[in-house]
Amino acid sequence: MTASAPCGFFPTAPLSVNPWGDVNPARGIGTQRRGAGKVDEENTMNVGIIGVGLMGHGIARNVLARGGFTLSFLDHPGNQPVDEIVGLGAQACATPAEVAAASDVVILCVTGSPQVEAIVTGENGVVSGLKPGTVIVDCSTALPDSTVRMGAAIKAVGGEYLDAPMTRTAKHAHEGTLNLLVGGDAAVLERVRPVLASFTETVDHVGALGDGHRLKLLHNYVSVGFMTLLAEAAAQSADAGIDPKVFVDVLANGGGASAALQRLAPFITEGDREGLPFFVSNAQKDINYYRAMSDAAGAQKIIADGVANALSSAVDAGQGQAYVPELVRIFRSNAD
Repeated sequence: MTASAPCGFFPTAPLSVNPWGDVNPARGIGTQRRGAGKVDEENTMNVGIIGVGLMGHGIARNVLARGGFTLSFLDHPGNQPVDEIVGLGAQACATPAEVAAASDVVILCVTGSPQVEAIVTGENGVVSGLKPGTVIVDCSTALPDSTVRMGAAIKAVGGEYLDAPMTRTAKHAHEGTLNLLVGGDAAVLERVRPVLASFTETVDHVGALGDGHRLKLLHNYVSVGFMTLLAEAAAQSADAGIDPKVFVDVLANGGGASAALQRLAPFITEGDREGLPFFVSNAQKDINYYRAMSDAAGAQKIIADGVANALSSAVDAGQGQAYVPELVRIFRSNAD
């Protein structure tokens, strides 16, 4: 549906699904949990969202229904169906500039740095419509260096910028129980906590601008790396004719017990890919972002290069739109 309510532009790229399960950084510093009372305060802030995909739709729904905020969104054919949020009062805008002009807080929920940069500084971008004092909350998975540049561009026109990448899945977005890793000014975070509380379970202040995205890439590298390694092992096990349930039980009762195993086990044993509805191409993107971050830091990335090669082989074979659990099938040498 294309909403008729007026408030276009959007870079040609799919919206992000943002998958990887729970993350638990050191609690207690800068952490906001559900039940802290913020959601019930008078909700006078106007909220905008750019990217109403699988994750963004759940965020938008909860900003409206649970938070009680007004909401504007960028009308784009890549959005999930918007009938529900329009029914809750959301208003469509034709450009990022229009979203910014209508909002005190703008949430970005798109694929990565190229999309964020186009939205923020491109033609009819956020910077051209931003009101002084508006806060941009970037929930995308992006490169930290790009995030710092976008923050400077927003600061130059009187706004504030927080990077707030998400952990957990689209299911948690729908339920309003996402976790956020927030980098940026702690005082700015406090200003927007009522908005963030409407769609999160925990909000962790993790450091300066860019540190949220840095931690998200570290987190996703570990998650994707575990998944890719496990998929290779499961593929070899299947090729050898080992009962998949025996394979899973051996790992679960030994050193292989992990969140990765929990996510892949339904596919290994039953062919159910829904344990992690995240495209292989997006996993590849996250690993390549991690490698770029490592290059910039002069850090070792030998294992990351191996993970990237494994994912590239799947994408090059036309499997980019497969879900990550399907790597078990893709990596088999004797597929049924």
